Amino acid sequence: QVQVVESGGGLVQPGGSLRLSCAASGTIDNIYAMEWYRQAPGKQRELVASINSGGITNYADSVKGRFTISSDNAKKTVYLQMNRLKFEDTAVYYCNADLRVSRQSDYRDYWGQGTQVTVSS
Repeated sequence: QVQVVESGGGLVQPGGSLRLSCAASGTIDNIYAMEWYRQAPGKQRELVASINSGGITNYADSVKGRFTISSDNAKKTVYLQMNRLKFEDTAVYYCNADLRVSRQSDYRDYWGQGTQVTVSS
């Protein structure tokens, strides 16, 4: 079985920083990419940042220059460093791992339970 677990959320003031972590564990043959999504109350879930096994990153326009995604492939962990946080960054942040459990299986998405990030003064 595969588990994806996020950590690092919390309450922060505007302009502050937080670092989220996401670890994938279990029977994993290969991870193609890991992504951070977020969902604010009343809004659709949106892609925040992604990184693939080759280290190629992608960011939503709203977070470019403020957020940085990185990974430790050996630990099957991805991080999201969030700087200069704004009120509108408040959301539940979800991690998704696009992986396969064996060479015979297809790649599929595995989601974490989410971690709350609240930006408030």
